[in-house]
Amino acid sequence: MVNSLTPDQKKFLRVVVSCLLTFMVKVSSAQTFTYADPSLIALYPQQNDFRNTLNLSGMWEFKKDSLEVGETENWQNGLEGARSIAVPGSWNEQFADGRNYLGMAWYETESYVPASWQGQRIFLRVGSANYAAKVWVNGQPVGRHEGGHLPFAFEIGKLINWGETNRVSIQIENYLKPSRVPTGNVTGGPFQSFPKANYDFFPYAGLHRDVWLYSIPNTASIKDITIKTDFENTTGSIEVIVESEGNARQGKVVISGNEGQQYEADFRFVNNTSSATVSIPDVRLWSPDDPYLYQVDVTIGSSRNPGDRYSLETGVRTISVTENQLLLNGEPIFLKGFGKHEDFPIFGKGTAHPVMVKDYALMKWTGANSFRTSHYPYDEEYMRMADREGFLVIDETPAVGLYFHGDTTELAQRQAMCKQYIEEMISRDKNHPSVIMWCIANEPFPESLNPSAGSREATPESVALFQELFDLVKEKDDTRLATLVGVMGGPAEWLGLSDIICINRYYGWYTHLGDMEGATQLLGMELDGLHQRFKKPIIITEFGADTYPGMHAVEPEMFTEEFQTQFIKAYLDVADARDYMAGMHVWAFSDFRTSQGLIRFGGVNYKGVFTRDRKPKVAAYFLRSRWTE
Repeated sequence: MVNSLTPDQKKFLRVVVSCLLTFMVKVSSAQTFTYADPSLIALYPQQNDFRNTLNLSGMWEFKKDSLEVGETENWQNGLEGARSIAVPGSWNEQFADGRNYLGMAWYETESYVPASWQGQRIFLRVGSANYAAKVWVNGQPVGRHEGGHLPFAFEIGKLINWGETNRVSIQIENYLKPSRVPTGNVTGGPFQSFPKANYDFFPYAGLHRDVWLYSIPNTASIKDITIKTDFENTTGSIEVIVESEGNARQGKVVISGNEGQQYEADFRFVNNTSSATVSIPDVRLWSPDDPYLYQVDVTIGSSRNPGDRYSLETGVRTISVTENQLLLNGEPIFLKGFGKHEDFPIFGKGTAHPVMVKDYALMKWTGANSFRTSHYPYDEEYMRMADREGFLVIDETPAVGLYFHGDTTELAQRQAMCKQYIEEMISRDKNHPSVIMWCIANEPFPESLNPSAGSREATPESVALFQELFDLVKEKDDTRLATLVGVMGGPAEWLGLSDIICINRYYGWYTHLGDMEGATQLLGMELDGLHQRFKKPIIITEFGADTYPGMHAVEPEMFTEEFQTQFIKAYLDVADARDYMAGMHVWAFSDFRTSQGLIRFGGVNYKGVFTRDRKPKVAAYFLRSRWTE
């Protein structure tokens, strides 16, 4: 019958068969990926007598997949023609042909799992994959996760090959979309740049933090620990809430500190949940002046037959506000510090521990006591170091560039992502004494934004959506403050939902160009109006001026180091004259990379008081003299 067909009919038949075969391949290769469970990231992987860890970071295999054929062609079974890439690290900084590439790419590594782990539950934990990831182990689908800057984990024990290597494959893409958080490719957005991010920092892609294999006991294990602290007079209290999995019925909390003293409490599980409150006589309160940490050891099971153990550090401290002041341990404290970025040449947004150590040393050198994780949660080691070094942290979700007009489906998707970020961030960071505030968004903007025309009025829908996010924060953690950071010209109604008012202001730079007298007059009037309206303390979480390193002038002029110093001094003077000001964060700690645009010479934001490679500008010396007096 085929032989009786005309050439055109045969050609058509071949096309149809080819399409059917392609469809059948795609259907047969379609795999199910579960979404990551935020509860699995509550406890950072830890090595002890019950738990094991194996860090998979190092040199991986890497391959771009610009045509998105990798999954159909089963790249999860092995990458051919791949090249080496460092993990952690941004691929945009490691490859010349990856500088502006935000499409799909694949990572692969192989590792043995120690034989001693057999009989335990085994997990794979990815510290940050920006933006969307799918994971395979030995060619089998494990799960997926959307959203960068926060970890995700999957249980993989059933997929392990014992006595031979195991392949881990991760597919990542970082397409900029209006439906994502942070947003990108937004029509009419405030940023005109390439790549078209709707925010003012580079949209780095890749595996930015450590990738771990870890194991926990099989019969009974600790799933989560939540610590809440308080004090009265000289007696502190540490409440330890424990969630378990498996058959453990009881456990013990041991808190060590005060020169070797130990304080203990037993607890019993009811539906795998329990709590114990331990009193600490002559408590040593955590603060920037004395960042004292107590060791908390939680063991489940009986004393004769323990089943699992986990240890962490905590500081006893409280945080609250009055009408005019931010109170740490019941005493007023003023936040001196910076907004900053995880950004460094070659590493991009990849974790770089020496840079981390250097940043803390330089912040201390200036006299700073705080910073904001603008505009996403930082690496977990960054948070642990803040605990040890005594820095107060405003911990911020990746919700930058939010807006509430346009496509309603995209709006709903963004709201869902904001809620996911809040759950993940609080689950991960809730036990750090350094974290005093959750920030749910940076510079959300209304449909029409004109910083020179004053504050816009918020829509009722946007207020309701923000209220949902604030309610979720308080549901997850009622021991810290909650805020959002307002943009110049943004609705004041959004600010009023916060426990403390946080705003970014650039009068004298983006408006009133170079006119510091007019800028500070307007700033003072706005601050007074906000405080009179909301009766809450105020923090200016960003203020600063682009400054090209080494550019000078006899009289302060825009872009010179003299003007940056004058700008920062003028803003600090305005704050010092008002007793309701609770903090000033200079934007920014260091210069950082951005997308290309007319206002970003060389694709860099030069508002840092340190250069991108951490050399001080004149303003850094000024802040040191001002903040260390």
